[in-house]
Amino acid sequence: MGDCNHWTHERALTVPDDVTVVFHKVDSHGENSGDLDECVEDEQTAERIYLRSNPRRVSTSDCEDDAEEKEEATGSEDSPEGSEKKTLCPPAFCVRNDPATREGPEKPKKCPGLGLFYAFLSTVFFSIIALLVKTIEGIHAIEISAIRCFFQMLFTMPLLIYHKTGFLGPRDKRIYLVLRGFIGSNAMILLYYAVQQMPLADATVIMFSNPVFTSLLAWIFLKERCTIWDCVFTVFTLSGVILIARPPFLFGEHVGGIEGNYTNHIKGTIAAFAGALAAAFTFVVLRKMGKSVHYYLSVWYYAVIGFIECVITVSVLGEWKIPYCGCDRWKLMLIAVLGIAGQTFLTKALQIEKAGLVALMRTVDVVLAFFYQFVFFNRAPTWWSLGGALCVVVSTSGVALRKWYTNTHKG
Repeated sequence: MGDCNHWTHERALTVPDDVTVVFHKVDSHGENSGDLDECVEDEQTAERIYLRSNPRRVSTSDCEDDAEEKEEATGSEDSPEGSEKKTLCPPAFCVRNDPATREGPEKPKKCPGLGLFYAFLSTVFFSIIALLVKTIEGIHAIEISAIRCFFQMLFTMPLLIYHKTGFLGPRDKRIYLVLRGFIGSNAMILLYYAVQQMPLADATVIMFSNPVFTSLLAWIFLKERCTIWDCVFTVFTLSGVILIARPPFLFGEHVGGIEGNYTNHIKGTIAAFAGALAAAFTFVVLRKMGKSVHYYLSVWYYAVIGFIECVITVSVLGEWKIPYCGCDRWKLMLIAVLGIAGQTFLTKALQIEKAGLVALMRTVDVVLAFFYQFVFFNRAPTWWSLGGALCVVVSTSGVALRKWYTNTHKG
């Protein structure tokens, strides 16, 4: 009996769906050509198929093609090429092709425009707050701010506990958190005071100019790039503020469209302008902190420091007063709730939408201020106020559009 010599050949074939098929081929050739009964495998080939698992799976169409190849191989077994044609993918190993399985679970599609809708809601809430502050009589702006900060503390505390962020924050960021709380609360107080001293729309327009000053302050403190457009927008903004303030040395002693006496109007203008600068400083501090500090922690510092500051100031001034009307008490609580809702929706908008588009949506605040002033206070805006508002809105929109264009075409 002759012995049969065996040697193996391995060859790998990659099918279209990245399934690697390894052929373990055993060829047998007898030394004695007469011993065909003992070495039956001389002219035949034994093949073993190994399937190596890959991230992708074999599709059903591949299995059908392989089945056809198997039939052709069976039909031509007697031919010299018959031993080489074998099935590549037996039906037992085939699975259905599922795109979801191949590419992973599909992510839920975001609703288009949802970020802008959140920005619109926050704008509406903030405009309603200014309206409520304007309608409350006999309560100082600092006391209104203290009440809002108190309720904001109550709402923020459980959120900090839930997110396990702590109440102090990272050690190297605490100085920025304190600055954010102090400057931000002052911006709120100045806005409320301006709304009480001058027409609602005028105070809102001046306060709305803070994005222009943010670009300049970021250039000074954060070394961000400042272009010629930033200077142009700043000039436009200052021109709008002058048109709204209408100082006597430019417009004469008799100025129309002033709410109350001119002294209060100037006080409100100064307060609104200082509030816009304070808001711009707040944005610079937030940008300096970055995303390393949780948002609710920033709001917590804002509420705590603002509450302490307001309580001390009102106590020194002796301006503590309980609203005589029960409706005013509900307005104070509503101011606090709308303040938290407005900040929440604004944060959500910035998380899923570009900051430039959100800033453009905030221009609706100016339109709503003029609408509220005409409907609830029966005061039509003057041409000077409209011209100033146009300058400020154009400047702010220009800043937002320039940033949006720069970020879109970056790289």
